[in-house]
Amino acid sequence: MLDKTTRINYLFDFYQSLLTPKQKNYMAFYYLDDFSLGEIAEQYNVSRQAVYDNIKRTEAMLEEYEEKLGLFAKFQERDQLLSRLKELLGNSSDKVLEIIDRLENME
Repeated sequence: MLDKTTRINYLFDFYQSLLTPKQKNYMAFYYLDDFSLGEIAEQYNVSRQAVYDNIKRTEAMLEEYEEKLGLFAKFQERDQLLSRLKELLGNSSDKVLEIIDRLENME
């Protein structure tokens, strides 16, 4: 299983549009920009505990969204299936491999 930081980063990518602006900012500073709780607290003029609580609640919300919607799990499954298909085809068809590459790069 992925380590916690990587998993939260993926979940944040998938579900950030469902978060409030403050939640997005705290998560981006903490997970993407590697700010400490103290640095975030100072920037928002709140306590470290307030930042910690907000981040923990947001992490729980992201996990809940994933449990209900499963976007990250579907992404992982699709990625594994494409990798397996590419492996099975090998060099058999450049056109098929080109289509697989296009599928992998779709958003």
